[in-house]
Amino acid sequence: MRPLTDHCPKPLLAVNGKPLIVYHIEALARAGIESIVINVSWLADQIIETLGDGRSFGVDIRYSHESEALETAGGIIHALDQLDEEFVVVNGDTFTDYDFSRLPQLTHQAHLVLVDNPQHNPKGDFAITDGLLSNHGSGRLTFSGIAQYKKSIFSRLVEGKQALAPLLRALADKGHVTAEHFYGEWSDVGTPERLEQLQAN
Repeated sequence: MRPLTDHCPKPLLAVNGKPLIVYHIEALARAGIESIVINVSWLADQIIETLGDGRSFGVDIRYSHESEALETAGGIIHALDQLDEEFVVVNGDTFTDYDFSRLPQLTHQAHLVLVDNPQHNPKGDFAITDGLLSNHGSGRLTFSGIAQYKKSIFSRLVEGKQALAPLLRALADKGHVTAEHFYGEWSDVGTPERLEQLQAN
């Protein structure tokens, strides 16, 4: 996202005058989620100054500080002592109208929200077979970055920089993850061009 992120953290990039992360916070609040933990690293002070303790959004915001970006799994592990036994994760650099109140009660170790494949990920990440996440099969979809997890998945993992995909693939092979196909608005705001396109819609 450079040069846009040279002086502004990606979650604070604005869409129609509102930071990406604020859309998520407001949607989580509407769904009744009152406690939010935000992983911060690059230009962390800007995020903290903008969002504060969350009181203005009707939620309680806490922060998990990373000296370097730990990727998704590493970030979750680092923040684990601040998380409930079951928790929701949403990537701060996506834009979506997903209704978090539609997330089901967890029956397995995790639940992932998948979306149609964008141009930058035409082969997708996972398939859905009989309601379960699958590494195989046709009709592969893209992981949206929205998911529910049980804390126990991460509790035995060692802290440090770790990607989430290998863990999800291992859990999927064991039939431990449910999944849904979301057909609404979703965008991974990964380049200035995608942000510009999103602003134009």
